[in-house]
Amino acid sequence: MKKYLLFIGIIALMGTGFSSAQQLVYRPVNPMFGGDTFNYQQLLASAQAQNSFTDPNDPFNDLLGDLSEVERFTENLNRQLLNQISRSLFTQQFGADGALTPGTFTFGSLVIEIFQSTEGLVIDILDTTNGDLTQVIIPGGN
Repeated sequence: MKKYLLFIGIIALMGTGFSSAQQLVYRPVNPMFGGDTFNYQQLLASAQAQNSFTDPNDPFNDLLGDLSEVERFTENLNRQLLNQISRSLFTQQFGADGALTPGTFTFGSLVIEIFQSTEGLVIDILDTTNGDLTQVIIPGGN
């Protein structure tokens, strides 16, 4: 038994002579913590691919992506009808030639005021429901 233990001890001592070691060095991957800047695009793409959160206020979230063919057709038909109605109202108010004449016009909750100024033709569009005001200036327009 002693020979057996001596043999294992000699083998263990010989094994340590053949082993080698190296120094372990930590290198960060993320460029924010000192890593290589070339990793930035790959890390950003990986983070965006894993992101399951969506902004509920983003108008591009629901751009006909989840609609069926019938719902898309209905949306398209609604847009065309609203476009035709707005063209008809525009023709009634401003004439067939579309010349903008000074005055105040009302379309539902929108009040449109057209007047001539030194800057050109000014069109004020007021939404009476929330008080938003948009001003369009056509330089030198008549």
